[in-house]
Amino acid sequence: MSESLFVVTQPAISGHDAPEPDDRAQVTQWAAPSWDDIVRTHSARVYRLAYRLTGNQHDAEDLTQEVFVRVFRSLATYTPGTFEGWLHRITTNLFLDGARRRQRIRFEGLGDDVAQRIPGAERSPAQTWDDNHLDGDIQAALQALPPDYRAAVVLCDIEGFSYEEIAATMGVKLGTVRSRIHRGRAQLRAALAHRERSGDRDRQVRER
Repeated sequence: MSESLFVVTQPAISGHDAPEPDDRAQVTQWAAPSWDDIVRTHSARVYRLAYRLTGNQHDAEDLTQEVFVRVFRSLATYTPGTFEGWLHRITTNLFLDGARRRQRIRFEGLGDDVAQRIPGAERSPAQTWDDNHLDGDIQAALQALPPDYRAAVVLCDIEGFSYEEIAATMGVKLGTVRSRIHRGRAQLRAALAHRERSGDRDRQVRER
């Protein structure tokens, strides 16, 4: 990563997004990692999730930046626990908040300050994504899902979260998670049915 990651001057510190501790009683001291270390270690994973949720590079970059600004503001109140789970929760909730906001006001841009996005290292998060991106049909089908369904399906079927972890990440009941995943998968199957029909035709041609 380059030395200049964000142009952020003493942002207000907020505990709103601080993770729930595994056991506060056992925590006596915690030395926060450097800002460089946090972004270097986690930016590719956060960007990957952001891309799968938003479906395009521009919005994924903006969401990734917003996540790390939120992390920076909340880091002073962080109690050691599942740091990656915390990042997933922030990323998912910021995505859903943005999706709901766009639905209300038909707003298309997530920000104009392109110059302050996270810069790349030898391989940027976008380049890393290009090495293992989802099939185009699948990504398009995901984008057609309602945001709540999309987030649940991505966390479950792509990120490998359990239903319990998804419920904690999204702040909803377990039954709600099950319903969203079930309905999301059903819509995906319907959207991708043409692939199965095409595969059947190809097999029939080969068998002739």
